[in-house]
Amino acid sequence: MRRRDDYDGESSFPGAAQHFTASTSQMGLTAAIVVIPLAALGAGVWLAWGNGLALRDLLLAGVFYVVTGLGVTVGFHRLLTHGSFTARPWLRVALAVAGSMSFQGNVIDWVATHRRHHAFTDRPGDPHSPYRYGTSLRGQLRGLAHAHLGWMFTGDPTPATRYAPDLLADPAMVKVARAFPALSAVSLALPFLAGWVIGGSLYGGLTAFLWAGLVRVALLQHVTWSVNSLCHVMGSRPFRTRRHDRATNLWPLALLSFGESWHNGHHSEPTCARHGMERRQIDPSAGFIRLLERLGWVADVRWPDPGRLESRRAGSSERPRAPAED
Repeated sequence: MRRRDDYDGESSFPGAAQHFTASTSQMGLTAAIVVIPLAALGAGVWLAWGNGLALRDLLLAGVFYVVTGLGVTVGFHRLLTHGSFTARPWLRVALAVAGSMSFQGNVIDWVATHRRHHAFTDRPGDPHSPYRYGTSLRGQLRGLAHAHLGWMFTGDPTPATRYAPDLLADPAMVKVARAFPALSAVSLALPFLAGWVIGGSLYGGLTAFLWAGLVRVALLQHVTWSVNSLCHVMGSRPFRTRRHDRATNLWPLALLSFGESWHNGHHSEPTCARHGMERRQIDPSAGFIRLLERLGWVADVRWPDPGRLESRRAGSSERPRAPAED
């Protein structure tokens, strides 16, 4: 049974219009955000067939993928959701803006939803657990579809007043959240303008809009959603997590997800700035945080503690030590 207070439907943030409710208009907007970039991917493949793909479009897509992807993984996730480090105010806003350009919802709702996911991982209350319908083959397939994108259409809002009160109290984050529609438009307009300027023609702008705009959005969306779905069903579990928590490490997604698919490591130590806890586990987000630390733009970074890490290995009999006080 769902707990009633997990779905109380409180408003997202004062005066905001972009909160996930069961209204027809909101469901339509969510569907457009999901379907249009995916349709663009099909159109892009069809257009590229026999005509090739311009190098400038690939490079622009790569640049915007990295900027918006790190905005989600470093900004939305490791900084704002889990407090894995502190950042200078201007950098905090810049990361929130970059993440908002990923078309994954406004920053406050994103953080609230993810915190709720950690509070109820793979049990009633988790907004996107793939175990929602049981562990039978049919239930698991249905659960994967729900965890990947179906959860956005259930009309099950997450109250930011409960899960992200700190961001609601931050005027800068409230402004960034309210600017989500405008930032989404900018996320598509910039590739178009760059393609037009670099290519010297309207056609160059349109192909950049397609590949560095819509197709890039579709790829990043589905990589992020795959962490919600696949990284709770398949992969390895080298570290202990809480009861019911089935988060896994899935190496094929590590590079595209900027290290987010080391999901078992993350759920074992949620506030750690590095998710790839073991050697040879590539974690670009952690590398970027390390760079920011060396530049003096971030501080109080929570890097892995070797002793605590070893105590959390699956099969270890040593009791995990409490994290050091700040």
